[in-house]
Amino acid sequence: MERRFYVYIMTNNNNTVLYTGITNSIVRRVDEHKEGTSPGFTNKYRATKLVYYELFPTVESAILREKQIKGGSREKKQDLISDFNSDWRDLSDELI
Repeated sequence: MERRFYVYIMTNNNNTVLYTGITNSIVRRVDEHKEGTSPGFTNKYRATKLVYYELFPTVESAILREKQIKGGSREKKQDLISDFNSDWRDLSDELI
């Protein structure tokens, strides 16, 4: 079975909070964020809208990308999201 790893960015309804994470099951992880079952940043700030994601073949490559995104400025993250998802819509309904 082929493993896949995702780096993703969640935000709140006002797009004022950005959370970058990594997972091997984006559907499950986004559901956890939306349901508030994981205590922490996204639950506290209600970051329940998936606005960006990338797919990677190895956990190592995904971790490197996550660190790169997290190390960037807010402006760089906003540009990344806007290039991928110009209207910042919730992409979770498009996941299979």
